[in-house]
Amino acid sequence: MAVVEEEEGSPPAPAAAADPASSGSSDNEITVEEASFVHTEPPQDGSVPPVVSSNMEVLHDKVKKQVIKEGHGKKPSKFATCFLHYRAWVQGSLHKFEDTWQEQHPIELVIGKEKKQMSGLGIGVGNMRSGERALLHVGWELGYGKEGSFSFPNVPPMADLLYEVELIGFDDVKEGKARSDMTVEERIEAADRRKIEGNEYFKEKKFEEAMQQYEMAIAYMGDDFMFQLFGKYRDMALAVKNPCHLNMAACLIKLKRFDEAIAQCSIVLAEDENNVKALFRRGKARAELGQTESAREDFLKAKKHSPEDKEIQRELRSLAEQDKALYQKQKELYKGLFGPRPEPKPKASNSIVRFWQWLVSLIGYLIKLFKPKNE
Repeated sequence: MAVVEEEEGSPPAPAAAADPASSGSSDNEITVEEASFVHTEPPQDGSVPPVVSSNMEVLHDKVKKQVIKEGHGKKPSKFATCFLHYRAWVQGSLHKFEDTWQEQHPIELVIGKEKKQMSGLGIGVGNMRSGERALLHVGWELGYGKEGSFSFPNVPPMADLLYEVELIGFDDVKEGKARSDMTVEERIEAADRRKIEGNEYFKEKKFEEAMQQYEMAIAYMGDDFMFQLFGKYRDMALAVKNPCHLNMAACLIKLKRFDEAIAQCSIVLAEDENNVKALFRRGKARAELGQTESAREDFLKAKKHSPEDKEIQRELRSLAEQDKALYQKQKELYKGLFGPRPEPKPKASNSIVRFWQWLVSLIGYLIKLFKPKNE
């Protein structure tokens, strides 16, 4: 079974001994049964713009859009706070000058309040739906203009741009109040709302939509924000942030995106190296990738902090059985490579041996008998 973190004050979940993700857990969890899922692919590696075959939609004289992946729900209105990932290229040279996916943190863009050089991007995002991924074609007039940019990002003058954009989600509230303008309590509260929405999607087995909510929650608590927190405020933020990373990992495991699941668990373990859920889920993902020894290390460490957990024990037994099966397979392979052992030659019968011994003795006797006469 898979465990999803739930908001503070929710009723305790029923005992679920069959799932180690519930090891060391508190009452702020819900338990959801496993179910079948659709395997969706993560974005391409991003070295070059994606090849898109969908129709070109004209959003503005200088902005066109091609849908890569359909989204859901409504489009953001003016002053909505949008959370997105994007990659950006100079259209002529295909020089990539920005990639937010590499930093694993979505950026925030308020529709109608974006920087001048991002006005074309803002028009495109304002015409997307949550979860949608698209390729935007933006003219230089709504990009970095006649002058370009010679610092960061490095964009030549009068350069048309290409953006691969994923709209994770948006907040249509508070007239575009940005995270930087929120108090600590407001940001934690907003993140917690997103986490709760993500849990609801998870229970409905909508894992992509759940991840969008968790990622938006995490966006409220970026590294710059967490660096400024101490004491109870840091504890409050981590109580929301870490469960979002763990639930992202649970979704990614279901979607067979094991490397990404490992990365989410590692973020939690950087804050709490003994977190049983993070160790267990990272071990599961590593085991799926065939990283047996690393998986065993995670499971053994989790077992150290939760020795009675039956699921951890089951995973360790499973690894041992895999090792045994691999040994038997290798044994058969080597046997086939070197061929069967040669069978020993049968020993001659005793009667034959005795005959040859008698014959040798007879020849020796005759030689001795006639030798003196010849002399």
